[in-house]
Amino acid sequence: MRFKATILLILLAGGHAMGQQLPVFSQYLYNKFLLNPSVAGSDGYTSFSLTAREQWVGYKGAPRTVSFAWQTRLLKKSYILKQTSIKRQVFRPKSDGKVGLGGYIFSDNNGLIKRNGFQISYAYHTWIKNSTQLSFGLSANGYHYKIDEEQVNFEDQNDPLLNSSLRRGLFIPDATFGIYLLNARYSFGVSADQLFEASAKIGGAAAYQNFSLERQYYMFGSYDFSHGPYNIIQPAFLLTTSEQLTPMADIGVTYIFHEDFWAGVAYRTSKAIISTVGVKYQNIYIGYAFDFTMSELQRVTYGTHEINFALKFGDNKRKYRWLDRY
Repeated sequence: MRFKATILLILLAGGHAMGQQLPVFSQYLYNKFLLNPSVAGSDGYTSFSLTAREQWVGYKGAPRTVSFAWQTRLLKKSYILKQTSIKRQVFRPKSDGKVGLGGYIFSDNNGLIKRNGFQISYAYHTWIKNSTQLSFGLSANGYHYKIDEEQVNFEDQNDPLLNSSLRRGLFIPDATFGIYLLNARYSFGVSADQLFEASAKIGGAAAYQNFSLERQYYMFGSYDFSHGPYNIIQPAFLLTTSEQLTPMADIGVTYIFHEDFWAGVAYRTSKAIISTVGVKYQNIYIGYAFDFTMSELQRVTYGTHEINFALKFGDNKRKYRWLDRY
């Protein structure tokens, strides 16, 4: 029983090996909103995306994540009457296109822990040097943790480390803050997740133990090198770390043809090679990623698979300000 309890505590505390506290995504270039709330509405589209990730296929208890996200931008759709002087009244935009909204729900199974959650995001977009957009975002998050009792038989049903509240589930509120810089040629973003570092009390009232969620930090960036009117080479990186200073980085490059097809490869410092491929048809985007693990886990797994499906609505002229979007 103590061995099983130890596994549980590692998952809650975020150990180095299998205890990742937050889901890992490989197609972050086309799913930045899941990492940074300030991305909400940054491209001017109203979009819906579904992401499914099966990590370490063949390894029992490996992470499995499904998320559904939505984001949009409030554009100049309505006007209000504003009096500028006693004799003059004018109509001015009620929304000037600077506000982005978004949200997502997800389900993440990781070992003995089931985690379901949601995020509601607000973003404010402004312009610097006419062609570069600077965005700030804040989100309210909620996580529900529960033991997957189907995966383990408890020898002692009254064990204080596995109290009834954890079996029913624990709800933990939190928040995320992010900053995002977007230009026609490059993008750069930083964010901090689990800002409150909320804690779960495990055990009986007489002798419980506190296990807090560590604050997580993300930094990503990309740059487009154009070769002719249809060919783009895009190097990119993603850096993640926590309060314990355990960084992990993705470094890769993607080839994009006419914005309708892309393929890329990246190296993850946790010893994995990531290959991605995707296509666009009208307003439909479909992407697939395969992670090949180079650690000892490769002996018992068939790799990691991730599928992303997205719909984007909105005229192309709204995509970027330098195309006279606003």
